[in-house]
Amino acid sequence: MWQLVKKILKVILYIFLAFIATSTFCALLYKFVNPPVTPLMVIRLAEQNFSGQALKIKKDWVGLDSISPSLQLAVVASEDNRFLEHHGFDLEAIDKAKEYNKAHKGMKIRGASTISQQTAKNVFLWPQRSWVRKGLEVYFTFLIEVIWGKKRIMEVYLNVIETGKGIYGAEETSLTYYSKHAISLSRSESAMIAALLPNPQKWDPRFPTPYLRSRQDWILWNMDNMGKLEY
Repeated sequence: MWQLVKKILKVILYIFLAFIATSTFCALLYKFVNPPVTPLMVIRLAEQNFSGQALKIKKDWVGLDSISPSLQLAVVASEDNRFLEHHGFDLEAIDKAKEYNKAHKGMKIRGASTISQQTAKNVFLWPQRSWVRKGLEVYFTFLIEVIWGKKRIMEVYLNVIETGKGIYGAEETSLTYYSKHAISLSRSESAMIAALLPNPQKWDPRFPTPYLRSRQDWILWNMDNMGKLEY
């Protein structure tokens, strides 16, 4: 019996070590090589196929220098005010989210995911909520914070974000909605793109709802408060 337990533990150890080695290798690889596809993109293609829709995936990778500083600031103002200060996890935002959710039980849960966490989830994991996925998200967030650094995290994030049905990344988003390259996005356009990120399957920046307009206005206000990003 003890011999069987030892064998099982040995197999588990090998699997664990293989996972650590593989995940570290992938994180190192993606520091220099752009991820060709993400799990969410594959899931969306499967959804399109099952529903009988034409398969659609539009993306065009560009470097961070080819993305408007306004869009970089807008997503920080919208999603993660302390992006340049934390090491992957905003403990202050987590505490505030816990207090809010405790005081508003039964209502929509407020999250506190940072841009680093969202990037880790988008590149390496699936979107479903679970404790297992959350634990892996913490692990991969730690990896990319250590290996990539903030500029690479922002570059990857802005190239893999979903902004519409089959539309991904800042460049394709800008071309689709504003007929211009991402480097030319204005502050107002950048704020609108950032505003739609929580629900890109529902909203279209060309036909903004009153709620989307209000989010855009708040993001613009916060962008003015934050000033300029200094990586």
